[in-house]
Amino acid sequence: MLARIGWGLAGLVVIAGLLAQSIIGGWWGGHEEPGAIAVTPTPPQVIGQRQAAQSSAASALRAGPKQILFGDFHVHTTYSSDAFQLSLPLVGGEGTHPPADACDFARYCSALDFWSINDHAEGLTPAFWRDTIDTIRQCNAVAGDPANPDMVAFLGWEWTQSGTSPATHYGHKNVILQGLEDDEIPTRPIESGSGGVFGMPTLARLILGSTQRDGRTHAYLNYLSEAAAVEACADGVPVRDLPAGCREKAETPKKLHDKLDEWGMPSLVIPHGTAWGMTALPGTRWDDQLTEENYNDTRQSLIEVYSGHGNSETYGAFRTLLTQDDGTLVCPEPTEDFTPNCWRAGEIVKAACLQAGLDEEQCAQNEKDARLFHIAAKRSGHAVIPGSSVQDWLDAGQCPDCFLPAFNYRPRMSVQYTLARRAFDENGKPVRGNRFGFLGSSDNHTARAGAGYKEFARKGMTDAAGPMRPQPERVSDPAPQAENTGELKGFNGRDTDRVTSFLYTGGLVAAHAEGRDRKAIWQAVANREVYGTSGPRILLWFDLENGPDGGAPMGTEVTLTDNPTFRVRAAGALKQKPGCPDHVSSALPADRLRLLCKGECYNPSDDRLKIVRIEIVRIRPQIAPDEPLHELIDDPWRVFDCADDGNGCDVAFTDLEFASAGRTAYYYARAIQEATPTINGNTLRCTYDQDGNCVKVNPCYGDGRTDPADDCLADVEHRAWSSPIFVDVAATPE
Repeated sequence: MLARIGWGLAGLVVIAGLLAQSIIGGWWGGHEEPGAIAVTPTPPQVIGQRQAAQSSAASALRAGPKQILFGDFHVHTTYSSDAFQLSLPLVGGEGTHPPADACDFARYCSALDFWSINDHAEGLTPAFWRDTIDTIRQCNAVAGDPANPDMVAFLGWEWTQSGTSPATHYGHKNVILQGLEDDEIPTRPIESGSGGVFGMPTLARLILGSTQRDGRTHAYLNYLSEAAAVEACADGVPVRDLPAGCREKAETPKKLHDKLDEWGMPSLVIPHGTAWGMTALPGTRWDDQLTEENYNDTRQSLIEVYSGHGNSETYGAFRTLLTQDDGTLVCPEPTEDFTPNCWRAGEIVKAACLQAGLDEEQCAQNEKDARLFHIAAKRSGHAVIPGSSVQDWLDAGQCPDCFLPAFNYRPRMSVQYTLARRAFDENGKPVRGNRFGFLGSSDNHTARAGAGYKEFARKGMTDAAGPMRPQPERVSDPAPQAENTGELKGFNGRDTDRVTSFLYTGGLVAAHAEGRDRKAIWQAVANREVYGTSGPRILLWFDLENGPDGGAPMGTEVTLTDNPTFRVRAAGALKQKPGCPDHVSSALPADRLRLLCKGECYNPSDDRLKIVRIEIVRIRPQIAPDEPLHELIDDPWRVFDCADDGNGCDVAFTDLEFASAGRTAYYYARAIQEATPTINGNTLRCTYDQDGNCVKVNPCYGDGRTDPADDCLADVEHRAWSSPIFVDVAATPE
């Protein structure tokens, strides 16, 4: 009998091994192909009509002659492992979206002027990198006249870094390359080594492959296998001496910049989603990127202020964690408008404990433990209370009064913090600080560049995903789970139930360019003559009127003796008509139009939305290490209400305090557009009591608990953020 059992077990092991080999070896799925690009460019007359509409608005405002071109510098396809996962049927995904889809969507659906592909470097094997290069070249090849193309596609990737502590977390950065010739492209993209996207154990792959009988899952397993088969490059070897087929790694920003310097090709490194708590650890701050090693203000001169994962603009004095003098992390008490997640964890456990009939002393200890465990769990704090529901957490951890905020907001990773904070030498003299230009992008994971042209199709135009079936609400446990205090990896380690209420269609980058070609766009971006929007194509000009050489546009650095005078001009986005223009219906087959564009395209009317106000933010960067940052950020500093009659808004102002203050100041403008319905515009959809406390939430789930046809719309005042103008004070003659 025992012998028979032994032989049976041995047989199962052999079968399991063969099955594992079949899955991991890619027997059930082939290489993910890049897809085929449609070959019809946008008609020149359509491009001309767009330019004419913009010129008319600029003329009415007496604005400058440069074109404003709209793009997206943050687009993922199913060549990124997280995007591939979101495409799978078991999470309600809609299937493959390869690089060709990104090109077609940008050209026909969202009608962008430029875009870049930014798949995670960890997944870009030599074969996928070649496919990506070929696709971007093909996308440009069908753009018409190279001197006046209908669209410009840039090549790039995402450097995806996640630290194990606040001091070692640098976040995610997009690398954008200027050129497309062989000598302008690195042999391989450079990853951080901490992305962790291929850590699925063999057994998990085996189970997944054997239980899911669909081609997409098998293709995903093959994708993982292809990536896992690429060996790491040797350390300390010059980049050009490394073999073509290895995986190149740079663990820190310094190493990334050093490797890009070795390649010697024009490139930009753009931090993004900096305040997003799904990736940034509680307690993370920008300071560690102001060290001499990691700082690079030449290549890293832009920052993403807004994306489909929310707004990272605003700095607030609220804290998710506090660090004591000995380095111990503690949970701060709530303020009037902010409750830390760790604090709420204690409240959830205490309430469940008392309801379960445990004594008050035990419940008090459980409350204390819950906060300690939550801190220890880092980004997976919700997991220490595995029975908790979204209703339990209410609005804990969320940025108070922020416009479409990033989830679990990290204020010391915000854009305003990066501008106000400086590094100092041993004598207390400021030696480094960031002067970032601003942009928006989508961070879309279904190859939908510039998805914010219309607010529709939440499950498709945002990253909301999940199985299409109802799931019961859970009941909280009376005690926290100590075994969950180690941070969990992958999607299971993130609070995916709550984050789907903070997923948006995404933003755009707008460039003031001399022309439509690659060189003109790159020059505008490199000069920081760019701005970001939350999705709509708002027109924005922000200029210094009295620069040393006359007028100076956004992104400029100047030195003045006198008080600076500025001018802001803005016009709202064109209202959209339903459906798609005729030239799109002619270029794409009907089934592809439905799948890719979901039947709706950028389709502007002749009427513009109104600009309701202009807000000015002034930031005076630190001149001493102990200056509190919240006292240096005036937000808003000035507000101008607009009586927009359809021709936009035009305001001028002077900082009468600049010369007498005798210190550097940065200024940027926000153009605020009239409210329109927006996906997840009310995030958690709180019900408030008479004191303004959130007492109940109605989240917008990514799975079947919220009807997939429900776009969770709420009115929002969309906006555009200019790049700052950086004004230094002239030195006093001795």
